Amino acid sequence: MNPYDLINSLSGLLILTSLLVIETKKIRLSAIYYMVQSLVLVLIFLALATIMHAEQLYWWAASAFITKALLVPYVLNRAQRLMADAEPPKAAVSPSVSLLLAAVSLVISFIVINQLDLKIAAEFRPALAVSVAHFFFGQLCILTQRNLLKQVLGFCLMENGSHLTLALLAHDAPELVEIGIATDAVFGVVIMVVLAVQIYKNLHTLDAASLTSLKG
Repeated sequence: MNPYDLINSLSGLLILTSLLVIETKKIRLSAIYYMVQSLVLVLIFLALATIMHAEQLYWWAASAFITKALLVPYVLNRAQRLMADAEPPKAAVSPSVSLLLAAVSLVISFIVINQLDLKIAAEFRPALAVSVAHFFFGQLCILTQRNLLKQVLGFCLMENGSHLTLALLAHDAPELVEIGIATDAVFGVVIMVVLAVQIYKNLHTLDAASLTSLKG
């Protein structure tokens, strides 16, 4: 298989895992699907490192493996165990509507990327379109899922999309850039999870719609 086709094919798996993260009701399973997505992202970084002869991408892959595939799922699963008695809130929209919105976001992303003259990533247009679509997938998760922990995963999907975009367009960026981004993302997840735990302790719910009681 052409190495470029390999990267574009792996990016297709990111779409599948994102939909599973969004639509799966159990946080533990969603965290597992996110871990699988992060492992696919690591494989993409390794493939890019080989094709582009960019040694720094090996560091990107190692950093993503530690932070995304290990730390973030661990933090989410630990939080879920602390709130095991919480009733999972229903989504704001039905799965069919959510999938339709995801499909529209993906189509728009492909249309926009195909209109751009990106010589630096001409061979990776499908993967680049997927990376852009992930920003919308993350927003979709945040807007349609009322579970606070699922909204944290929405942020993670957005971060994975931006991470892939950076790797495709700026693979020669210093290792410290990627390490800084990954570190910030982990701290962001930790802070959001801590807030979710505190909200649960005070309101005994993970339903974002219940936060209206905090007004005033």
